[in-house]
Amino acid sequence: MRNQDFPCLFVNLSVIRDNTRTLIALCRQHGVEPVGVNKLSCEAANVARAMIDAGISTIADSRIQNLKKIADLPVDKLLLRLPQISLAHDIVAYADISLNSEEHTLQALSAAAIAQNKTHRVILMHDLGDLREGCVDPLETRRLARLVHKELPGLTLEGLGANLACYGGVEPTTENQQALVDLAHQIEDELGIALRTISGASSAALFLLINGGLPTGVNQLRLGASLIMGFGLNDEPIPDTRQDAIKLGVEIIELKDKPSVPQHSTALDAMGRKPVFEDLGVHHRALAALGEQDVSFSQLRPFDPGVKVLGASSDHLILDVTHAASGYQVGDIVYFSLGYSGVLQCMTSEYVGKQYSYF
Repeated sequence: MRNQDFPCLFVNLSVIRDNTRTLIALCRQHGVEPVGVNKLSCEAANVARAMIDAGISTIADSRIQNLKKIADLPVDKLLLRLPQISLAHDIVAYADISLNSEEHTLQALSAAAIAQNKTHRVILMHDLGDLREGCVDPLETRRLARLVHKELPGLTLEGLGANLACYGGVEPTTENQQALVDLAHQIEDELGIALRTISGASSAALFLLINGGLPTGVNQLRLGASLIMGFGLNDEPIPDTRQDAIKLGVEIIELKDKPSVPQHSTALDAMGRKPVFEDLGVHHRALAALGEQDVSFSQLRPFDPGVKVLGASSDHLILDVTHAASGYQVGDIVYFSLGYSGVLQCMTSEYVGKQYSYF
C-alpha cells in the first residue's frame, strides 16, 4: 500500500536550497542582498527553512496569515502586499517590514506600533510604469517619505522599492531602475538620511543583473520563482539553477477506449467553455483524480511524452494515454511539471497533498 495520498505535490527542498545558494552568491557579487519570497508555497515553513539554511536573512510573503506560521524563525519578515488597515495590529506584530504607498495605512501602522511599543520598518513603493502598487508622481513618494520620517512615531523609513513585470508586463531596465535610485537619492538629500534599502524588483530583474545592467545603488531583489523554480523574466531558466523542484502526481481512476469526439456536442462544458474537438478516432483515455477546482489543466506538462492532456472538469482530469510510454493501469500515478500559476493553485488547494523532502 502507498503511504501517500494523491493528488500530491512533491517538493524537493534540496533543489530549493541549492538554487538559493547559487542566487545569493550571484546577487552578492553585484552588491545585492536577496529576499526569499515564499508566497508560492503558502509559507510552508520547511521551504522557508531551506532558504534560510542557504543564507537568506529575510523571508517575504503577501499574506500576514502566512508570516504568522513562521513567527519563530530567526529572520526578518517582510509583508509584500500593501497592508490592510484592518490588519494593522497583526502586521506590526508579525512583520518587521512592509511595503507601503498610502498615508492612511501608514498612520494606522504608526498607531499599532506605538500600542505595541515596537518599531516597524517601511519601504515606500514607487510605480515605475507597471501600474500596480506605488505612487506614480515622485513628489507624492517624497511627501510620504517626509511623513514617515518626521511625523509618524513607531515607523522607520527603511527604503524605496518598485514592482515590475507582474501586472503591466513592464520589464526591469537600467533606465527604470536608475530612476528608482535617483529618487532614493533625492529623498536621502532632502531628509539628511541614508536609506538602508533600494528594492529594485523581483526575479524578473535577475537577467538585468547577470548582464551588468542593474545600476549601482539597487541593493535588494525580492526573489521567489527563481529560488523555488529556477525561473526569471518570461519564465526563462536562470543559469546554474534547476527547474525540477516540484512535480505533481495524480492517480488514474478510469481507463477506457472512447471516441475522440462527443456525440451531438453543443452545450458549454462545466466550466462555461465551448469545447472544440478533433476527430482522431477511438483512443485510450484515462480519467485522473484532479480537477479545475485544484489547478487549471493548461498548467500541466506530462513527464511522459506519450501522455496528452485533453481537458478537465471541476474534479476530473482527462488524458489521452494511447501512445504513453508506460502501460498504465487504474491506480497508477501520472506525473506532471507545472507552471508558476499551477504550483500556486495546487499549493492553495486543500485537496492536493504536499510532501517535502531533501533528496
